[in-house]
Amino acid sequence: MSSNVTLHREGNPLADPAKQLIVLRPRPQHKLFEAASAEAGLYPLRALGIDVLQVNLGKLCNMTCSHCHVDAGPERREIMTRETAEACVRALAATDVPTLDLTGGAPEMNPNFRWMVEEARGLGRHIIDRCNLTILHTPGHTDLPEFLAAQRVEIVASLPCYLETNVDAQRGSHAFERSIDVLRQLNDLGYGQPDSGLQLTLVYNPVGAGLPPPQDQLEQDYRRELAGRYGVVFSRLFTITNMPVGRFLNYLLKTGTLDDYLEKLIGAYNPAAAAGVMCRTTLSVDWEGQLYDCDFNQMLGLRVHHSLPQNIRDLDPERLTHRIITTGQHCYGCTAGDGSSCLGVIAG
Repeated sequence: MSSNVTLHREGNPLADPAKQLIVLRPRPQHKLFEAASAEAGLYPLRALGIDVLQVNLGKLCNMTCSHCHVDAGPERREIMTRETAEACVRALAATDVPTLDLTGGAPEMNPNFRWMVEEARGLGRHIIDRCNLTILHTPGHTDLPEFLAAQRVEIVASLPCYLETNVDAQRGSHAFERSIDVLRQLNDLGYGQPDSGLQLTLVYNPVGAGLPPPQDQLEQDYRRELAGRYGVVFSRLFTITNMPVGRFLNYLLKTGTLDDYLEKLIGAYNPAAAAGVMCRTTLSVDWEGQLYDCDFNQMLGLRVHHSLPQNIRDLDPERLTHRIITTGQHCYGCTAGDGSSCLGVIAG
């Protein structure tokens, strides 16, 4: 079954298809995201400040997950250099942005990861490591749990289900087993334990083309199942909607479910979620230092407005703090139902 959604490919048509950008173009029967925002009094969507500097350290990863919007994997070679990492730290030092959010790929595979954590820690900033868990089970990285605990880094860890078969189907053979081993190690270091100050957040995303269930109820299920079966505890659970971007978009195209999935997202548009989307308080930086409103825009090549500074080396907080945010049809993914962000649901 072929999709009726109009797609636009960007990049060299002779290059690796996984490295081309696919941007959704609206169908006539689909309301523009901008129109839905205008009806809710949210157009143009503006930033409210910069509370989080989210830095993507590259697309290199030890895993090739089916839902990955980054198209990350072991074969990717896009990785942030030390010079760009230093520019990110300089920008952080020149502002009062309280949180540095490190992501990838597997951000821990960047050789500058530990240096950036130490530098940000020295600046007194809160640090988030968006971790796939299995990287901490990989040779050369097995001492990272102790390092992260010593630096008081918050770990936001992807665990798309509490059932082994579902996780392995999405992330590869033995991914669940290795993730549980790492979670137990993190628990032993204090992560997820009451009053330890070491925050361990788990992240759920649907295995297929559906919206996440209610976050509060699912968190209770995770707590019961992980504690009862494996003795694992954690601080909180975030649910995140799969975005029609990158590898998950390719999955939707191959299975002929893209139209149905977009209809589901558009039909579940929630103005309350739209008012609280993460791009309003986040600035995203790619592996080359280029600036975006969010990580999803980054993967689509949709930079901040052309009138604004385009690179972290030229950061101007005054001009970026209340910027107009670049939006598109993919933004329905963050605004459906209770909403979806890097901090879980928005309006739930």
